Amino acid sequence: MGRKIDISEIKELLYRNYDNERWDELEKRCLACGNCTMACPTCFCSKVEDVTDLTGDHAERWREWDSCYTMDFSYIHGGSVRPTIRSRYRQWLVHKLATWLDQFGTSGCVGCGRCVTWCPVGIDLTEEVQLIRDSEKQKETTHD
Repeated sequence: MGRKIDISEIKELLYRNYDNERWDELEKRCLACGNCTMACPTCFCSKVEDVTDLTGDHAERWREWDSCYTMDFSYIHGGSVRPTIRSRYRQWLVHKLATWLDQFGTSGCVGCGRCVTWCPVGIDLTEEVQLIRDSEKQKETTHD
């Protein structure tokens, strides 16, 4: 891919920056199209639908790929638990690079760059992680 992410303390970095203003900037650009999740070899989100024919005599349960970027993905009675693009993008990135480490002991990113390639607006997660890291360093120097 030719890009790199500084993974030193990445989990802690993302957990500390859950409210970083960078997520607001991403929300302005992200289309929530789900291309990144459909191209990612480690994304595994799916949904289950029960489908019946018009007579009601036959029913099937279908499992389909889904994306955590869709509004319906996190819908529960009363609404979506992630109603904004900001919250959905943050969920995806933090899940890939931080909570996967907690859940599976490894990163959810294999470094293939498919998410970058297929993003129609050119969002690059390697740049975003660096921008979050830089913004944190900038805050530290302005508070000293």
